Amino acid sequence: MSLDQATPALNSLGFAKPVSETRVVVAMSGGVDSSVVAAELASEGYDVVGVTLQLYDHGAALAKKGACCAGTDIHDARRVAETLGFPHYVLDYENAFKDAVIDEFADSYLAGATPVPCIRCNERVKFKDLLETARDLDADCMATGHYIQRKAGATKAELHRAADAVRDQSYFLFSTTQDQLDYLRFPLGHLTSKAQTRALAEKHGLSVADKPDSQDICFVPNGDYAAVIEKLRPGSAKPGAIVDQSGQEVGRHDGVINYTIGQRRGLGIGGLSEPLYVVKLDPDARQVVVGPKDMLATRTLQLKDVNWLGDDAFDTGPRVLDVKVRSTRPPAEATITPQGPTTATVTLAAAEAGVAPGQACVFYSPDGSRVLGGGWITASAH
Repeated sequence: MSLDQATPALNSLGFAKPVSETRVVVAMSGGVDSSVVAAELASEGYDVVGVTLQLYDHGAALAKKGACCAGTDIHDARRVAETLGFPHYVLDYENAFKDAVIDEFADSYLAGATPVPCIRCNERVKFKDLLETARDLDADCMATGHYIQRKAGATKAELHRAADAVRDQSYFLFSTTQDQLDYLRFPLGHLTSKAQTRALAEKHGLSVADKPDSQDICFVPNGDYAAVIEKLRPGSAKPGAIVDQSGQEVGRHDGVINYTIGQRRGLGIGGLSEPLYVVKLDPDARQVVVGPKDMLATRTLQLKDVNWLGDDAFDTGPRVLDVKVRSTRPPAEATITPQGPTTATVTLAAAEAGVAPGQACVFYSPDGSRVLGGGWITASAH
């Protein structure tokens, strides 16, 4: 083969063209992670365009620390772009965010579920509306500061857990579709510590190098879910009975929305012979059901809206994989039995405590590395 017929070498983002001709939209939250992504790509010579989403009212956001996309964060993102010399845009997604994320969060909580709004935000806003905007800007790809890895597989792009297990965000990205994965890039996924990220920020002279990580859900100040629900759905915090598994009243509560499955503290029902935990929420009856810890043990889950990233069709039959039912737990073995193209029964090899409808069940390859998708828990049983 002559040199002029040789296949061009791929650049670091996987495209067969010069970096200067490769446009990448960077989703910038104003934090250190996405700022480092933008800085690294800009320093390599890519045609970088920064985009920040305004997701809710600035007046409330400016007074709040520790959450993404607040007014100060938009300012920080803009300042990074100015420092590094690439264009930056702020897009008003307030209405989309409220419709796609906040309203469902409120309604799910009122129905006694335990929603995970960060997943819905990635699924319905960042990786849908923002990704479409990136395409409209003629970008070759969109990059984010998420700690997860995109690897070239034998037949297609694969999603893998981050090299840093502590920072791994795969649980929150299980609903990423194959089409989205083909377009997305995650330049931080290979780093083994947050210290490496901050060192890169220092190298680039970024003002956000020492900025604290966001801790709360961005629209839930100080983690006070109940206060947000009461504001969104006035009158939702109605008092009722705390009952045991036989229906006997053992206490009173000031609103089902103040409780979560597995909760032990703050029940106000001391003096009993054994510790009791919240094992069920019944919003219709305004009851909080409590019981011993063994009532929290869950072995079987029902899933809906399954997203599958495997190499074969999802509903070809049962398969043994690893799963996570909460972000803070390591993957554990389970048998996934499809009930249709997007529904499944999951049988855990070892019981998990405190599993609730509304949470996600995320699938991993048996070695725990590759993310194979997941679904939303609709019901659980012993």
